[in-house]
Amino acid sequence: MEPDESDRYRAPALDKGLDILELLAGVDSGLTQAEIAKRLDRSPNEFYRMLDRLVRRGYVTRLDGDRYSLTLKLFGLAQLHAPVRRLASYATPLMRDLAQRARQANHLAVFDRGAAVVIAQQEAPDYWGFSIRIGAHISLFDTGSGHVLLAFRSAEEREMMISEHVRNRADIELGAEFYDRLDQIRERGYEMMASAQTSGVYNLSAPVLGPDRRCIAALTCPFIALVNAPSAPDITQTIMLLQKTAAELSQLAGSDVSMPA
Repeated sequence: MEPDESDRYRAPALDKGLDILELLAGVDSGLTQAEIAKRLDRSPNEFYRMLDRLVRRGYVTRLDGDRYSLTLKLFGLAQLHAPVRRLASYATPLMRDLAQRARQANHLAVFDRGAAVVIAQQEAPDYWGFSIRIGAHISLFDTGSGHVLLAFRSAEEREMMISEHVRNRADIELGAEFYDRLDQIRERGYEMMASAQTSGVYNLSAPVLGPDRRCIAALTCPFIALVNAPSAPDITQTIMLLQKTAAELSQLAGSDVSMPA
């Protein structure tokens, strides 16, 4: 009997790993090793080494010691492929218009493997401005972009993103005040904070939302008061321009959002 063509080049270990990833992708609260084995109709011992490798490579994380859950690593890898290039392409003319109207630089960042990564950037139209280079990795915890990327995600997704950022949670202390701030950002629709890196700069950040209303990118303006240009938009006007641009980009991304007046 001729072998089934679809099984000719089987890779059982790879199939086993993909089965685990596909199973965990559809579960919110994670599964124990025994639950994974039961759902896949296998022996629990068959999955120990595979789960250990997936955890070590960052595709799966442990919750409460004995439960396994999918991380955002696969999402992050996809983000840096064609979808991110399309997002940057759609964003470029809108970001250019924002820079001209606000007379400030701006950049677009996405989450990737534990950090906010700048994928597009526009210089200020005048000779003075503050900008961040494309490809820069910036913190989730002390930047406007990082705060917005965390704020417009579910509590479970936040924890996975934070776990990607720091493998050992003992390295940082995130108290109730930090999570309260994220909730406040989500409620008002944007972040405004003094830069933790550069004196005199205010990070103004707004979310770009996908069809499911989750944040897929953060649009940020490192605002500098232009004392030699009294007609330039002030910080309140710049926030409005930023939100309008982020809403327009969200609509291009398929989100049904209303634009600020």
